[in-house]
Amino acid sequence: MRLLSRAEEAVLLAVLKLGSGAYGVSIREKIREDTGIEWSFASIYTPLDKLTHKKYAKKIKGAPSPERGGKSRFYYRVTLDGKRALVRVREFQRGIWSRVPDISLLSGGAQK
Repeated sequence: MRLLSRAEEAVLLAVLKLGSGAYGVSIREKIREDTGIEWSFASIYTPLDKLTHKKYAKKIKGAPSPERGGKSRFYYRVTLDGKRALVRVREFQRGIWSRVPDISLLSGGAQK
């Protein structure tokens, strides 16, 4: 079984959450909102390219817009295979995190 990389997972989840409004800038903003971490555009577009190549996401060309100098924006949608990949990675993570002892730094679970 081949799992999504962590970056692919974050990007695909952002696309899923954004629905019809998922494009490069909105995906980057969603990831920052969800994680508090600022990602570069390369950190967004590299996984997006891989996800579209794997057919986990579909790239859709929007209409040209005057504010973009007549250029089109590309939107992304999660495919059925992409949803299946997200379910697989979620189940995998549940499995590996099950029965982990308390590692909370607040409860004194950390060792020196």
